Amino acid sequence: MAESKIKMVEPPEGINGQGYYAGSFDKIIGLARSYSLWPLPFATSCCGIEFMATMGSSYDLGRFGGENMLFSPRQADLLMVCGTISKKLAPVLKQVYTQMSEPKWVMAVGACASSGGIFDTYSVLQGIDRIIPVDVYVPGCPPRPEQIIEGFMEIQELARNESLRRRDTPEYKALLQSYNIDID
Repeated sequence: MAESKIKMVEPPEGINGQGYYAGSFDKIIGLARSYSLWPLPFATSCCGIEFMATMGSSYDLGRFGGENMLFSPRQADLLMVCGTISKKLAPVLKQVYTQMSEPKWVMAVGACASSGGIFDTYSVLQGIDRIIPVDVYVPGCPPRPEQIIEGFMEIQELARNESLRRRDTPEYKALLQSYNIDID
């Protein structure tokens, strides 16, 4: 019989036996969060088209756990900013971010969202990290779908390893205050 090409990975740290598994609550919640992210695409230009390709059948972001695209910030936990953000649009983006519930992550997709890209003008925001905190930057102009998937996998890694109490720390609260974001 031919050997299987399926590579089995080791289970997370914990105690297991015949018919049971016990592990750290943080690790189990992190594992569940990492494969059930609900992205909110904020697509404004050509990076949005690449993001649409990422959702298509050829690349299928859904197989990584990002199937449920939401256009309601109150239900999403991953904000994917894809494209150019003008200074007039910046307050809208910040409002969308503040309407999201914790825990939430932000991915800047493409050169324009990361640094303003080729648009070094008075009307374009030179990186969304000037108004909201960013967790992962995806480079490219526009980035390939494989790069967007890699960025999504980095967000999954952050969600998997984040402590359940990190969002309550003084450092996190200071970060949000540095962006003038009210903490409830």
